[in-house]
Amino acid sequence: MKLPVTSYGESGSPVVVMHGLFGSSRNWMTAARRLATGHRVFAFDLRNHGTSPHTETMSYPEMAADVAETIAGLGVGPVALVGHSMGGKTAMLTALSHPEVVERLVVVDAAPVGYPPAFVEYARAMRTADLSAVQRRADVDAQLVEAVPTPGTRAFLLQNLILDDQGARWRPNLPVIEAALPAISGWPEDITGSYDGPTLFIYGGKSDYVQQDHRATIKGYFPQAQYAEIPDAGHWVHAERLDDFLAALTPFLP
Repeated sequence: MKLPVTSYGESGSPVVVMHGLFGSSRNWMTAARRLATGHRVFAFDLRNHGTSPHTETMSYPEMAADVAETIAGLGVGPVALVGHSMGGKTAMLTALSHPEVVERLVVVDAAPVGYPPAFVEYARAMRTADLSAVQRRADVDAQLVEAVPTPGTRAFLLQNLILDDQGARWRPNLPVIEAALPAISGWPEDITGSYDGPTLFIYGGKSDYVQQDHRATIKGYFPQAQYAEIPDAGHWVHAERLDDFLAALTPFLP
């Protein structure tokens, strides 16, 4: 499936950026505009997110195939492929299974390992929120407080809420995402082989998604892996510390 693409920049080497769970290409807007001073940047909406079509299934092999098809359709590859969190796992699997479209790989705060499915309660709270009489985002925010106590996380999730003349509705395909969360939180067990291209893992010093004991697994898949820690960042590295993130990323790009 070809994915929706937002483009930035007119010249330079091609860079594809991909969001994480409950995100969209809009999450990359500020970083993409900065990168576009020296690169052609393409921000993707992964399946069931943003403006992408809603599908009945959602696995990393499927998402990687979507990405490879979309890059091929752009006619700009191979690209520097950059992905955050779920987008990072999608990027890793794309590099492993479709290396012809990936010139180099950047993984932002993710590793090729399984994580506890921490977002199940978020997905359920969003899906079960009563949107019938909603007039303002604050009406939905109040419904999410119990399941999502952190205001910043609620604000991030509420970016997925559409409010217009037709009423309130969610942009992502929440039932399918909720059902797929165990697989999305995990890592496909049958993945073999390695990607030998240049690879950079950028991670937040306040996050535990990329740990020291993950490095042996990472090296098995990505023998050229390098690491850049952003000490004051949590999981949303490029949103929390954009200047530091770009300082780590930009020298790695061609």
